[in-house]
Amino acid sequence: MENGPAIFAGMVFCLFGGGLSAWTATSVRRRRPVALGVNPAVSAAVASLVSLASLVIGVWCLTRL
Repeated sequence: MENGPAIFAGMVFCLFGGGLSAWTATSVRRRRPVALGVNPAVSAAVASLVSLASLVIGVWCLTRL
């Protein structure tokens, strides 16, 4: 993998994962729904899993430099 695309993809995944993680934590702390119309526990769990997966993919991309 070339350095430029690997850095770009890694940073995009890390920024998305970090932003989603911050959004989820803030919503749960304020007792607001993470997704409207969905069970709060399920939506928080799914959002946490997606943010963790995105962070893992981002770190994986950055380690491929």
